[in-house]
Amino acid sequence: MKVTLFTDGAARGNPEGPGGYGAILQYIDPHGKLHEREYAAGYQKTTNNRMELMAVIAGLEALTKRCEVEVISDSQYVTKAFNDHWIDGWLKNGWKTAQKKPVLNEDLWRRLLKAMEPHQVRYTWVKGHDGHPENERCDKLATSAADQDPEHLLIDTQN
Repeated sequence: MKVTLFTDGAARGNPEGPGGYGAILQYIDPHGKLHEREYAAGYQKTTNNRMELMAVIAGLEALTKRCEVEVISDSQYVTKAFNDHWIDGWLKNGWKTAQKKPVLNEDLWRRLLKAMEPHQVRYTWVKGHDGHPENERCDKLATSAADQDPEHLLIDTQN
């Protein structure tokens, strides 16, 4: 099955302030009917980059069977890690950057890799805040997520 995963995360412009992350899974069933499932998680005190990772993880972990997944995101941080092969270098260097510094958010990167294992995943970056319909969808997710009740978090960000 082919799934399009729209994701976004935002710290509402303040890395120490409230923010949220979300994902929309969109797929067409064998009968040609379009389905969408939305996931959102509320207030978190963390960085934009962690929010973006949590959004992708939430979407992938929500899949119950093996899928071909296209992740659409406005996060350069997430897409560069794969499209520019950052993560390949991190794995080869034992989770160290090219400058031999520890990789930021290693816990979430490991969780993302585990969530990706059963799927074929590709990433598409869309330029943020330019009115592109796919990016508008991603942006709405972050706003929606930040407004959710924090008791409805999708993933445990402490693990």
